[in-house]
Amino acid sequence: MKISKRMLVLGGAALIAASGFATAALAQQDRSTPRGWSYEIKDGKRVPKGNRVTKADGSWREEVRQGNCVTIKEKSAAGEYKETRQCDPK
Repeated sequence: MKISKRMLVLGGAALIAASGFATAALAQQDRSTPRGWSYEIKDGKRVPKGNRVTKADGSWREEVRQGNCVTIKEKSAAGEYKETRQCDPK
């Protein structure tokens, strides 16, 4: 009888710990990168943040710098998306 009670208590403790870890993982996904930082965290990796300018008509333009390369993402008010990448050798 001692063994079954001990297993029941250990199983309950493991269940509570597992639910706590799942809750902590969900809480970390909702966090956003603080303002002023030049990168975001996506899938546990650092991804450079872009400078996005949005116009009143709904169109936007975003520039992301990675080393000596610049990626420009544009979306028009009509929904047309365009992405260009330009690298300057130094």
